[in-house]
Amino acid sequence: MMTTQSKFLGSIALAVLLFAPMQAPADTIDTETAEGYVQVNRKIQCSLEDAKPVVYTWSGRAYARVPGERDRHLFNLLGMNIRQCGAIEDPDRGEGYRLVSREIMLYLDPKTNEVMRQWDNPWSGETVEVIHVANDPVNGRPSFGRDQDGNTMPLRMDEINGTWLMNIEVPLFYTNALGGDYQKYVGGTYHATEIFDFNGDMAELLDASLPEAYPIVSWVRLSQWLPWMEMNGRAGMMYFNAMGKKLESFDQLADTMKAEIAAHYPEYVAPPRLDDQRRNETSWTYMKKIIDGRKEKPETTQGH
Repeated sequence: MMTTQSKFLGSIALAVLLFAPMQAPADTIDTETAEGYVQVNRKIQCSLEDAKPVVYTWSGRAYARVPGERDRHLFNLLGMNIRQCGAIEDPDRGEGYRLVSREIMLYLDPKTNEVMRQWDNPWSGETVEVIHVANDPVNGRPSFGRDQDGNTMPLRMDEINGTWLMNIEVPLFYTNALGGDYQKYVGGTYHATEIFDFNGDMAELLDASLPEAYPIVSWVRLSQWLPWMEMNGRAGMMYFNAMGKKLESFDQLADTMKAEIAAHYPEYVAPPRLDDQRRNETSWTYMKKIIDGRKEKPETTQGH
């Protein structure tokens, strides 16, 4: 679900979910109330239980598009996001929640599906180090069931034969951490779009006795070149297409992901603390740290 390079599930948390109002029997979540809005969002994003670790995973493919060329399948993708939520209170907006998370997305060889360490750039002819997504944290803003004026937030979604459907578009346009102070004048601003499509069982989502829902998610990203590709301003773009779901436990992650976490990212077995106040990491800020580290220690290979 990192740019962010994969901002896969960090963007979900920041998106406002709009579902259609519906009448609810007494034993189901009432989606027309502010409390119901919070409950539905928490069941999708994390859990109704505070401090309950929740894991999303996804897999897919990444392509390059260059004017005048056929599109190229560059990488396969394997990602995870581990998160938790905690209840918060606002005097005007009532009870809400805050989500904290960290996420990884691995770039895999498109033929062997092995984790890539180096990549032969077909445009520049250079071999570069592959920098996988390792964004920590990817935290959400506080979310409430009422807006700033105290009005109940509308919950909207479609339903087909007992399945709820939701789609979210997240346009991204922000200052690039690898750019200079004059991006407004000469360009370089990061420009991308994240697109998410969710679906799941309606009865599960609205059952007030179940603390979680287990949706399926599709993710598409349209973006500029990844910074570690060292494309040096060449014309072209990337597009990513993946599907995933919420897991019942960390152990359900793919063996490849669990092995990478054990070897290189041991902190990713758990989400950040609920009181985490760090600024969010993106692929650009992460890459900047690696580049700066190379300048300080040129003989040391940085990142994984």
